[in-house]
Amino acid sequence: MVRKRVYISGKVQGVYFRVYTRDAAVKFGVTGWVRNLKDGRVEAVFEGENGAVEQMLRWCWEGSPSSRVEKVEVFDEPYRGEFQNFTIAPTV
Repeated sequence: MVRKRVYISGKVQGVYFRVYTRDAAVKFGVTGWVRNLKDGRVEAVFEGENGAVEQMLRWCWEGSPSSRVEKVEVFDEPYRGEFQNFTIAPTV
């Protein structure tokens, strides 16, 4: 089990990126959350089986149909197992 914190840059706000991220996470069996940041990026935390999280990371480069992903930064964090599902969190 792994945990990754991800920052996605590009045209990723106002294009349903968070909704599509949640739907992909549910499809791959990943838990965590996604939110918009005031600087225009999207931040997400993914937890789950290594293979499922890797699928999410690859998906982040695709994004929603209207998005244009320019950069995906990935940071390893200790697995905590703290999430029951995947949610859209408030903007910070």
